[in-house]
Amino acid sequence: MEHWWTTGLGRKIYDLEQPRRSTMPVHPSHKPGYQYMLHNRHEDTYKPDLKGPRSSASGAIYMKEHTGTHIDAWCHQADHMHLCGGKKVDTSVQSNQGFSYGAVEDIPMIARQGWLFDVPGYRGVEELGREEYIFRAELERMEKELNLAPKPGDVVLIRVGTDLSWHDEIRYMESAGMARDAALWAAERKVLAVGADNMSWEPNGAIDPELGSLPCHLELLARRGIYIIENLKLDELAKDKVRQFLFICLPLKLIGATGSPVRPIALV
Repeated sequence: MEHWWTTGLGRKIYDLEQPRRSTMPVHPSHKPGYQYMLHNRHEDTYKPDLKGPRSSASGAIYMKEHTGTHIDAWCHQADHMHLCGGKKVDTSVQSNQGFSYGAVEDIPMIARQGWLFDVPGYRGVEELGREEYIFRAELERMEKELNLAPKPGDVVLIRVGTDLSWHDEIRYMESAGMARDAALWAAERKVLAVGADNMSWEPNGAIDPELGSLPCHLELLARRGIYIIENLKLDELAKDKVRQFLFICLPLKLIGATGSPVRPIALV
């Protein structure tokens, strides 16, 4: 595959962010998730006798970190009250202002080789079943049959098809997702980050008999420092059968935060 940095110009840019609005799907623990309201309106600032013809408008944004398309920082998850790297969660790292270790400002600017595992496309369906699990065996078959070869430092995106239901919170919350052994599969490849077109990478409310709730978050973030990007829009990549690309994802510099909104792109 020719890369944009060798040809001098990318052939196509794919926008992987879902649109943000007050009615978008939001996990119950993060509600209310997003609101935008005008603070100043043009009629409030239009004073032609004093300021001439110009007027302006501006607004205010209220948003939880873990809503919309976003990336999780290390400090978002802990394993028996220890963050990735063995740092204990106590007042030396956690305060009302957030975290001094493993927070969003520590996430690197991501410009890496990206790989799309389009599971619905592989199966010949539009979308996976409600709360269905994807296991490592299927991902390994896709690697072999589709010539997918994620390497250390790469980014793996897995599509379950729920991005088509972004307008329907109830359906979106019932999304399929990855099983614990799929997280271990990604960890064995030493990827920098994983992502999916669902709320939590796992199915919502996933329970593992050994680890309890959200086992992939524990295995990836807390134990191995692999970032998780959620609520991606991957349908256009899948439609065009794009499997390799340059993945660019830049978190905001939100000091101390446990996550950040992002607008990822795929450059082909």
